[in-house]
Amino acid sequence: MYVRDAKNREEVWLLDHIESMGLDETSFRSRDYVVAIDEESGEKAGFARIRVHKIDDDQSDDKPDECCELTSIGVLETWRGQGVGAHIIERLVEYAGDDGFETVYALTSESAYLRQFGFERIDESALPEPLVDRLEQKRAGIDPEAVPLALAVESFELPNRLREAFKRASEHDGSTDSSTESPEDFGIDSESATYKYDTGR
Repeated sequence: MYVRDAKNREEVWLLDHIESMGLDETSFRSRDYVVAIDEESGEKAGFARIRVHKIDDDQSDDKPDECCELTSIGVLETWRGQGVGAHIIERLVEYAGDDGFETVYALTSESAYLRQFGFERIDESALPEPLVDRLEQKRAGIDPEAVPLALAVESFELPNRLREAFKRASEHDGSTDSSTESPEDFGIDSESATYKYDTGR
């Protein structure tokens, strides 16, 4: 199992699964996504994106002119419980750091899942302006309980249990043992259904 950039030819696949999982397709661009791929079968197991927002130019020079939002994580049902979502998040946080972002934001009611990676809840007043608007939109629609979270890129942590699970990942029939699986293992999103996950639409 590995994570790579999405390809243009995967646009239809991404849109189909984004729609079926009830995830956010606002300002969709396939090049913003990464996809988890099984090395043996070539099957796609999950996906997510980083969305970059422009900040108004009338701010002081010592503040960034862009902010980075982690959003739309989806793991296919037959691949859940195996650290796929965690490794997708890891790759996107690495990309954010490579692009010069010191902080990654997320807007979601699934804060417990993201906290295991180092995300912390922040006050709404600490959000960059574009994300204030995003949060209002989410609360008015798809996620009334959404809260703002932030992660210092250098503080990202990937729990060993998820790293090891990802190494052994294999497709299953979708039935899982609840005694060994938890939302933290794969990212269930309660924004619109029990078996969906989106870190911030």
